[in-house]
Amino acid sequence: MLEFLVCSMLTILPDYLFRRYRQGKRIGQEITLFSMWYELRYGLSACFVLTTTLITLILYFHPSTQNVSSYFRTVTILPELSGRVVEVMVDNNQTVAAGAPIFRLDDSRQRAAEATASANLVELEAAEILARDDLRLAQANLDAAIAAHEQAMDEFVRKDTLFRENSAAVSAREVERLENLVNERLAGIEAAKSGVTSATHRLEAQIPAQRQSAEAALHQAEVELSKMTVYAGTDGRVEQFDLRVGDFINPVLRPAGILVPSDSGQGRFQAGFGQLAAQIIKPGMVAEMSCLSHPLKIIPMVIVDVQDVIPAGQIRPSDRLRDPQDTPRPGTIVAYLEPLYAGQADNIPPGSRCEVNAYTSNHDRLQDPDIGMGRYIGLHIIDTVGLAHALILRFRSVLLPFKTLVFSGGH
Repeated sequence: MLEFLVCSMLTILPDYLFRRYRQGKRIGQEITLFSMWYELRYGLSACFVLTTTLITLILYFHPSTQNVSSYFRTVTILPELSGRVVEVMVDNNQTVAAGAPIFRLDDSRQRAAEATASANLVELEAAEILARDDLRLAQANLDAAIAAHEQAMDEFVRKDTLFRENSAAVSAREVERLENLVNERLAGIEAAKSGVTSATHRLEAQIPAQRQSAEAALHQAEVELSKMTVYAGTDGRVEQFDLRVGDFINPVLRPAGILVPSDSGQGRFQAGFGQLAAQIIKPGMVAEMSCLSHPLKIIPMVIVDVQDVIPAGQIRPSDRLRDPQDTPRPGTIVAYLEPLYAGQADNIPPGSRCEVNAYTSNHDRLQDPDIGMGRYIGLHIIDTVGLAHALILRFRSVLLPFKTLVFSGGH
């Protein structure tokens, strides 16, 4: 309507003034409702062409969309293990800090496992003490075996010397017995050495390995015990949380509630523009936004990024080929917007429904000294007609409360 009024001032009004004051035709006489098209045919035709051209320029070079929102992430409050609730630390709609406990499950089984792992460590400490005693005993046995071998060896050498000197006091049988005794004492030394080695391996290898296994079991029990208390992973607000002591929580089928992070969706908006604007929407473009949650306010924005894919083309591998004709909607160009000045969108709750106008700026191109006159005028016209879209956005923002509350009966 605004474009038609502006264009009529340049086409229909001059045509009427010419008919009225140049040709002397009057409304109600020569110019009637039935003769209006014939009498004002040049103005009406020019107004239609100019209005259509103006609307096309505005909508193409200064695209707008009502598909704007600030999406935010929610975190499901879930334990890693199933269990029955024994304590609830927070209330619904309460703001919590990262690391704050939310609720605790029954941990009797995990505490029993922790106690068992701790007892195993104590048992290994006692086993280490016994292993040191066994090592000392094996070392003593080795020393005794060496002493006995030396004594038997001395006796064998002495009597073997007498036997070789043909002494009647020593028989060949006695020498053989002593030789066998020396070999026996030597085998005893080897057995004692094996005992020392076995005790050393048990003290230096077996018990440390068992201790590491017991410590790992204790750590696992402590981890399982810590999982029975659910903590907030980030700063946020607890929503849809109506947990009671005695409730049974399952991490798959029954969550406890939702945690809305305090910094999620703040100051960043996503706008879906039509695909005709694919060549126009670029990072760095200035835009204006008006939101239903904060009417009568125009927020200057800037496009910081443009998604390089159209969501309507997303597919998942399946057992059937996708037919392009089954795509329900053409999809939109998703642009990410942030406030031009910090803090201007702080009062906009995440998830608000908004409307955005983006404006093409040819300021840098107009500074080119080699630009032609026709191109210079055309770029000026493109930048100027953006004013009409800005006025329309402001009119819609002013009328939004009346349209919603009075005419639609909404809230």
